[in-house]
Amino acid sequence: MRKHILPVAVVAAAVIVCGLAVAASASPAKPLKVVALGDSTASGTGAGHYHRGTHGTCWRSSNSYSEVAAAALRSAGRAVEYRSAACSGASIDDLRKPFKGEAAQLDALKPDTNAVLLTLGANDVGYVEFGGLCMQGDCSKAGKTVTDQLPAMSKKLLALLGEIKAKSPKAKVVIVGYGRQLTNGANALTAIDPICAPTVFSAEERAEGSKVVSALDLTLRTTAKAAGAVFVSPYVDSVKLGKEFAGHSQCEAGAPYYRGFDALAPGQEGQEAVLHLNKDGQAALARLTLAQLR
Repeated sequence: MRKHILPVAVVAAAVIVCGLAVAASASPAKPLKVVALGDSTASGTGAGHYHRGTHGTCWRSSNSYSEVAAAALRSAGRAVEYRSAACSGASIDDLRKPFKGEAAQLDALKPDTNAVLLTLGANDVGYVEFGGLCMQGDCSKAGKTVTDQLPAMSKKLLALLGEIKAKSPKAKVVIVGYGRQLTNGANALTAIDPICAPTVFSAEERAEGSKVVSALDLTLRTTAKAAGAVFVSPYVDSVKLGKEFAGHSQCEAGAPYYRGFDALAPGQEGQEAVLHLNKDGQAALARLTLAQLR
């Protein structure tokens, strides 16, 4: 049988073509473009390690759940372009305009943004003021001052989500909830932060606070569903905390995921960080959020 010998040039060309095909198939995927928006929970206030220029203003932390989730994706080999425009104290309207010397948060959105992570709404319903009343007075019957504002907040948030979709039509929008800052039961024996003293939060005030945060979570959950967004929360159903957060509210037996009056100590962030997620709490929230970015 006569054998046919291919010319050297043909063989070489075939090798080059095959090599190019392998190189093309191994080319890196386009980076996932992630933008974080929202308030102090989104920026990471209370979690430490703040970005230069945000200390005392936006309190933007590299320990925020969005940045931790982005770092985890990179560690797994995923290319990620990440930007946080979140800022402590922001309300829904504040995302549309310059705030604390920075550009409007919505300006961070681009047509090719792939994912938007958002925590927002608490500053629109007087939740901070409610917490202040609990610590300095009696909030045991004041929950309606917050819950009565939830329908209006939901309507405003829906409108904002429409604007986000218009700016970034390809993006998956993930709304992330706040969780429950304080136990609604008796203090654990290991609870040592001064915020756990009954003179700060009575049993009745904790029960009222628990109703308020559950109502806030449910409102965010239903708003996300109405907007076609994804909802991620420390709660399973706006009543029961999931396994990542169960036992980790302030004054419970597990290591607390929320700051107490330790935030008031010299050299710490101060009042703005009280009852905000600490580094471990933000990491737990990042684990929940990460599942929506893979």
